[in-house]
Amino acid sequence: MALPMPTGDNIVFSLERDFAKGPVERERIGVLDGLRPHLARSALVSARLRLERARGAGDTLALIGLPAVVLDQDGAVMWANHLVESLPDFVHWRANNRMAFVDSAANVLLCEAIREPGTSAERSVQSFPVRNGDCTSTRVAHVLPVRGTARDIFERCRTVVVLTPVTLSQAPPVELVRSLFDLTPAEARIARSLSAGETLDEIAETGKVSRNTVRTQLRGVLEKTGCTRQAELVSLLANLSLPRDDGTKLPDAAIPRVAGNAER
Repeated sequence: MALPMPTGDNIVFSLERDFAKGPVERERIGVLDGLRPHLARSALVSARLRLERARGAGDTLALIGLPAVVLDQDGAVMWANHLVESLPDFVHWRANNRMAFVDSAANVLLCEAIREPGTSAERSVQSFPVRNGDCTSTRVAHVLPVRGTARDIFERCRTVVVLTPVTLSQAPPVELVRSLFDLTPAEARIARSLSAGETLDEIAETGKVSRNTVRTQLRGVLEKTGCTRQAELVSLLANLSLPRDDGTKLPDAAIPRVAGNAER
């Protein structure tokens, strides 16, 4: 029994019995046919639940500030969260559930990434810049193949396209760094200076101390923050921001980073 679904899927039920019992009797087939509408309703409900799970995942991406679009195996849009829909300067919506970037060069890269041959497991993540219509703003598009157990959520989905803004990270206030990690005033200033992009030599020159002194204080910062490398410390500090009174972060909060694979 084959059941076409409104989602575009075809669901097939196949029942078998021992070959020695011969063909299935007509009356038994009649009983099974009576189950057809119940099976169809169950399959439809299941398909709708899968779609709701995908929408829920999209809303989750929106909550952490990630505009996202999910495409099927043909490149058609299955759903898009509200953050993408609020970017008309970057994304055009076309007929037949299609999307395109306003940036023609980026749109060529998107089409190539969607048409990349191979299975989802073989396809690689691709990232490239996307400019708005008047080239005054830039975002980075991440084309993520859906693979592994992520298919349990993203039913019939082949690709997730995520857009992240390109902004300069702001160094966190000294008071915030000091209170979070119990740093000394000198350690807090070094930590903030590093997150602002200064080198150890520049920090030493500004503070009128030797480079060895700065290195000693840096070791204290690494120990108290649980970091092992300077780059790890800078990455940690880049994600700090003071909350507003309403509990949301300030606009200079660091941009969430995208995982390499769209996997659960």
